[in-house]
Amino acid sequence: MRSVKTIHVISAHAEGEVGDVIVGGVAPPPGETLWDQRSFIAKDQTLRDFVLNEPRGGVFRHVNLLVPPKDPNADAAFIIMEPEDTPPMSGSNSICVATVLLDSGIIPMREPETTLMLEAPGGLVRVRAECRDGKAERIHVQNLPSFADKLSVPLEVPGLGTLTVDTAYGGDSFVVVNAVALGFEITQNEARDIARLGVRITNAANEQLGFTHPEHPDWSHISFCAFCGPLEKSPTGWRGKSAVAIQPGKVDRSPTGTAVSARMALMAAKGQMASGQSFEAVSIIGSTFTGRIIQDTQVGSKPAVIPEISGRGWITGTHQHMLDPDDPWPGGYRLSDTWGA
Repeated sequence: MRSVKTIHVISAHAEGEVGDVIVGGVAPPPGETLWDQRSFIAKDQTLRDFVLNEPRGGVFRHVNLLVPPKDPNADAAFIIMEPEDTPPMSGSNSICVATVLLDSGIIPMREPETTLMLEAPGGLVRVRAECRDGKAERIHVQNLPSFADKLSVPLEVPGLGTLTVDTAYGGDSFVVVNAVALGFEITQNEARDIARLGVRITNAANEQLGFTHPEHPDWSHISFCAFCGPLEKSPTGWRGKSAVAIQPGKVDRSPTGTAVSARMALMAAKGQMASGQSFEAVSIIGSTFTGRIIQDTQVGSKPAVIPEISGRGWITGTHQHMLDPDDPWPGGYRLSDTWGA
């Protein structure tokens, strides 16, 4: 087989959401910091196009690039590539990365528990993995500081009228809506409608509300729309369903770790949740992440929380993505039947 490029990938998913990991064949991008490297990948687009566009990728796929850490306290570093964004952090992707690092032997596994520090573009995240018989069975991720941004503000959405929404940051930026008020029970047959409506709501929120991270001012948009179902009391805190619409128009199969973090930050801001309590988030396919608030903190002038999320990840295969020199679509392609308008 002839190829002018070969990228080595270990494929994985976390509670249903695909998060492949590039383990070889790609040189670290230029940049003094991981954020700089993230920004280069986001602007350059070459690697993103190759692994995310068809025929190698698809709208359902996220891909993580392992790079040497910049922070001396980190054991490994990763840059997240999602269909439209190259974000500061991702819960499902960090679970996939930790699972791949441990289950493949890139980082030695210690049973019954392995601890490590990962560096994401947005900062350091502590990982604690429950391990047994050579498998990382559950990954606990201490996420980036998370905070509520705007509470109960009006948002005009064409065709829907005025909604009351919240905005928040949980390692990525969200507009949060009441699923029941919009007629959703968060079931699998609603996925297409949630995805399409979520994109419309996200676009409206960016136009009317906006978002700027206090410490990363170039992260100046809302990435996702989280449809949140009712909260139910549990023995340790709360339980609730949710579905996150991801640009350009898909629903996260997992409960979305950054959304769990953002929702807990909103619950804390509204006096519904305190440090030590837990929140079980249920996805559209019935998978779960468990979140808890570890402590209170601050991001710039904003009150914030340090959240921890946990879930399970599994390796699904290994791949070598190649490029034949005669391939007329070296960067791949996207069509509106799956990628949206």
